[in-house]
Amino acid sequence: MKALTWQGKRQVGYGDVPDPRIQEPTDAIVKVTSTGICGSDLHLYEVMGPFLDVGDVLGHEVIGVVEETGSAVDGLRAGDRVVVPFQIACGSCFMCTQGLQTQCETTQVRDQGMGAALFGYTKLYGQVPGGQAEYLRVPQAQYGPIKVPDGPPDDRFVYLSDVLPTAWQAVEYAAIPAGGTVVVLGLGPIGDMACRIAVHRGHRVIGVDLVPERLERVQEYGAEARMYSDDVAEQLRDLTDGRGPDAVIDAVGMEAHGSPVARVAQQATGLLPDAIQRAFMRKAGVDRTAALLLAVDVVRRGGTVSLVGVYGGMADPLPMLRIFDKQIQLRMGQANVRRWSDQILPLLTDEDPLHVDTFATHHLPLSEGPAAYETFQKKADGAVKVLLRP
Repeated sequence: MKALTWQGKRQVGYGDVPDPRIQEPTDAIVKVTSTGICGSDLHLYEVMGPFLDVGDVLGHEVIGVVEETGSAVDGLRAGDRVVVPFQIACGSCFMCTQGLQTQCETTQVRDQGMGAALFGYTKLYGQVPGGQAEYLRVPQAQYGPIKVPDGPPDDRFVYLSDVLPTAWQAVEYAAIPAGGTVVVLGLGPIGDMACRIAVHRGHRVIGVDLVPERLERVQEYGAEARMYSDDVAEQLRDLTDGRGPDAVIDAVGMEAHGSPVARVAQQATGLLPDAIQRAFMRKAGVDRTAALLLAVDVVRRGGTVSLVGVYGGMADPLPMLRIFDKQIQLRMGQANVRRWSDQILPLLTDEDPLHVDTFATHHLPLSEGPAAYETFQKKADGAVKVLLRP
């Protein structure tokens, strides 16, 4: 089959890889009909190479049709239309029953000290072949795949794999009070969708980004917008009675603009041999933390910072005195897809209150994936969300 594979820093290939097959009774094989490029995929494209091997199949946002199921998979059959959550969870262990599917004890990658296995996301998360491909092997298919109706286009449901539950959890974790204000830093796919969800819930939403087209997008759906600048913290305080917003969602993560020292550190780390890079990244701070520091600075005293952007350093410095003094609550983590999917599905109707049908900015064949990664990474051509069709 054809797939997108990691070939090196800023190098994605399109070519043949082995067809997936049933390996365990709880597996299913899904024929992929649409697959997204996620903002976190760009971390693999740019920073996380030490934890990848040439030829690893990328991608973790998938909708498709079941082709085959293992003998222990009940409730799915060939021909079912399904969305595949980005994490692999069993649904029955202690962590899954707590609604923490990203900590699934059945698929935890214990040799790396990490949580549940993820599709297409490095040795740290199990090195499971991803879904930017014609077919995907889905472990734990007795629980993971979400059945969705036939009829509406893929765009209606594909975001249940990652974008919707990740943005939903970010808003849940932000604990925005009734009538309160939330600032969303970074208006890529997750930040954009978080704005839509928060607006839908009736909150005042202020989005911050560097890209004018992204600011315009969130304004179309009822959010206010501010261009990132050196004085943006003061602007945000001025907009919130001088005290700052009730909550801030950091949807940027490890590659934030405005962190020149950390940017140099990331680039320097990239020049080291892979084994040394892996050891360094496990023990050192390699994130660009400008967005996180801005969130801590601008949130009001007693407010909440919800971290949804991916961070990767083990020793990144935090302004603990300021966090403690301001009595800030921090919540974070990979989204627990099945925890939220039943709450989100009723919104994916023809009324389309979250505007998912028009969320993608680019629809391209899978063969154009390598160029699409470059476009998305450069924030060129208005790229916010790219969907690929195998």
